[in-house]
Amino acid sequence: MKFAIWLAALLALTALPARAAESDLALVMAIDVSGSIDPGEYRLQHEGIARAFETPAVLAAIAGGPHGAIDVTVIEWSDRDKQVMIVPWTRVSDKASATTFAAQVRAAHRTSAGLTSIGDALLAAAAAFKTLDDHPARRIVDLSGDGIANIGPKPADVRDALVAQGITINGLAILQNEPWLSSYYDQNVVGGRGSFLLDVEGYKSFAQAMQEKLINEIAARPVPQKRFDRAQGPVESSSATNLAQMQ
Repeated sequence: MKFAIWLAALLALTALPARAAESDLALVMAIDVSGSIDPGEYRLQHEGIARAFETPAVLAAIAGGPHGAIDVTVIEWSDRDKQVMIVPWTRVSDKASATTFAAQVRAAHRTSAGLTSIGDALLAAAAAFKTLDDHPARRIVDLSGDGIANIGPKPADVRDALVAQGITINGLAILQNEPWLSSYYDQNVVGGRGSFLLDVEGYKSFAQAMQEKLINEIAARPVPQKRFDRAQGPVESSSATNLAQMQ
């Protein structure tokens, strides 16, 4: 009964008015700041996102869309009540707006260091879409993390509820502490039209993986699962599952 009430509330929360699209993509970047993330790793995550938005390849992907613009926000997440929007919705359409967004990411300060509630992170991402003034052609949650959920609602249940509303969830699994995390994200986190998963061996590969992830998300193109290694660059993942689900 409680789950039914929760699900009904979520469906109402994620409902969007029917009107013409005003941007190509609304992207919620949900970053893990649980206790397993040390200060250096925290900075590498933020710097990786900031640098990605400063690259010509990402800017070209944005400019190549029908509207030439995306809306993006950043949420930090850890424990059940620790989901904070650290960068507000920002419309990125050119180098100047991308630079503004990158500066906001770099200026952010860590908001928590609790347990790992992926389900609550996904709920917070769904709620963020409701605060967006633009109506995007697509909605994507870009969730990165280095551990499995150890508290909160089951990620797979929340994932399924979001997917039912047309939201895509992509994953970036950081395998530094839990090498099996890729399979967990595959089964419990990623989902929706065109969803995909990238694996990162460690935080020093985060920036490279994030750049490729953003380009693929913005361009809406199918992606084979890859694992990013700092020494070798992108290599084929050992996972047997191809997570590109373009229909």
